[in-house]
Amino acid sequence: MTPITTHTALPLPFSVVRYLRTMKPFSVVRYLRTMKPLTTAIALLLACAQPALGATTARSTGQGQRPGSLPLVAITADTALNARSKVPAHMVVDGYNGPIGIKLRGNSSLSFNQKKYTLELRDSLGREAHAPLLGMPAHDKWVLLAPYNDVSMVRDPLAFQLWRDMGHWAPRTRMVELRLNGDYRGIYILAEAISRDSARVDISKLKKSDTEGRQLTGGYLLRIDTYNADDATFPSKVPGIGEGCMTSQVTWSCIYPKKKKLQPQQLDYIEQFVDSVELTIQSPHFTDPQWGYSRLIDVPSFVDYFIHTELSLNADGYKRSAYFYKEKLRADGTGGKLVAGPVWDYNLAYGNCNFCNANKPEAWCFEGGSTQPTPALWQRLLQDPAFRHAVKQRYQQLRLGALSDTAITNYIDRHAQLIAAAIDRHFERYPELLVTEEQKRQHAQQQATAATFPAMPMGGAFPPMPEGFTGFPPMPTGSEGFPPMPEGFGGFPAFGGFEGMDMIGWFAAYRVCSYDEEIATLKEWLINRLAFLDKQIARFDTDFEPHIQQPVEKKMPAFGGFPMP
Repeated sequence: MTPITTHTALPLPFSVVRYLRTMKPFSVVRYLRTMKPLTTAIALLLACAQPALGATTARSTGQGQRPGSLPLVAITADTALNARSKVPAHMVVDGYNGPIGIKLRGNSSLSFNQKKYTLELRDSLGREAHAPLLGMPAHDKWVLLAPYNDVSMVRDPLAFQLWRDMGHWAPRTRMVELRLNGDYRGIYILAEAISRDSARVDISKLKKSDTEGRQLTGGYLLRIDTYNADDATFPSKVPGIGEGCMTSQVTWSCIYPKKKKLQPQQLDYIEQFVDSVELTIQSPHFTDPQWGYSRLIDVPSFVDYFIHTELSLNADGYKRSAYFYKEKLRADGTGGKLVAGPVWDYNLAYGNCNFCNANKPEAWCFEGGSTQPTPALWQRLLQDPAFRHAVKQRYQQLRLGALSDTAITNYIDRHAQLIAAAIDRHFERYPELLVTEEQKRQHAQQQATAATFPAMPMGGAFPPMPEGFTGFPPMPTGSEGFPPMPEGFGGFPAFGGFEGMDMIGWFAAYRVCSYDEEIATLKEWLINRLAFLDKQIARFDTDFEPHIQQPVEKKMPAFGGFPMP
């Protein structure tokens, strides 16, 4: 059992504290009479002065959380965490007290002071075990998202809620506080992982024996993102777009079934199906009602995904953490189409990021950026008047409800109220998230100077390196990827959290001096973004002409390593 400790180092099990909070005052007094005087005092402090310690007084429900103190997640791990494999640990949170597997997650975020974690609930024998968490449906796969570079701590929950409000499944979330091995780690977003399940991505189970006929047609869960050797991948047959990208290669991953269970016939089938989708969209007859793209994709989901992504102006939009799923063909021959979604990873969205035009309310995501290639299918779909008309109708409908200014700003305000009791603790743990007025002015000046180099964060330059930095490790000439890294590797030294490294400033479009200022800035940006979309999408039936880049194959040159001083 993981104890909460006080400055006197006398532990009191959290289960006892939780039990005390369920009792009536008279019962508490009677219970405390059985305890020693000093322990009684500690118990009263923990039960009554709880906000300073981060435990919960309000239970989460399937309908959301009530304002007040946030649930505490306490994790104890005897083994050092790494980004490769889960290590055994123990987790205590309201309603769950048991074993888990845990590992670090993320890419650039591995350099942040606040880490993200993948969780797997387990039984006493170390096997996967389903259980509900804080009112969310039972499953074994969960994620602790760290809102480190999102000072508002609302961007991911907002993106998920908007996708749900548009009629789709998105990960449910609960705002929590985390203690890892007794160390307070701040506010986190406990979220469902994207996975196949009747309560998540509800597609048919694909068995190893499903290798022919209708059984072979689904379900599949796909993603466009970074990948590793554990992923079943295949390259797109259509070059991606993006001015300034070093390569045009877009890579798809099949994440359900997993590579170790995916049969060769199944991988061949889904690769050929995706090829058909992308090549049909690029073909001269792509708008044909009988032979065009509409027979292969679920058009309403693509319409919604376009609207959702463009509203967010996500720097990773369409090209990273982009999920799709393929349904099984029905017995009557209908269905079996490619569906866009669910949505994931929006901490760099809604004006928070300083590259790929992601901080400019008047930019478009579908035009691509200069970090990674954007699938060309989105700009091609916009060349179809019928698709643009569907976008216009759907967008204007959503503006009357889920995407209205009032609905969005009210959600942000409710979220800010929800976490209000824990905000000070979070910023005390990560004081670098807020800056002085002078630091804010300097950052704004840097952004203005860097605007002429939009390819990378901070205008195409790496952040200032710490004193004594001697360069990145060399790479073998001709290598197509990074060499195997040692166990526990969390990033190159320059990105590993040296003191003085301003990783937040490197990505941030702006800095703020207070949480209230961040919330006001976010709401103002969203109002401006919606006004831009209102004006532009109103023209989708008339004189709107999307900026088109021809998909041209570009290969990344052989990488021989960063130069050493």
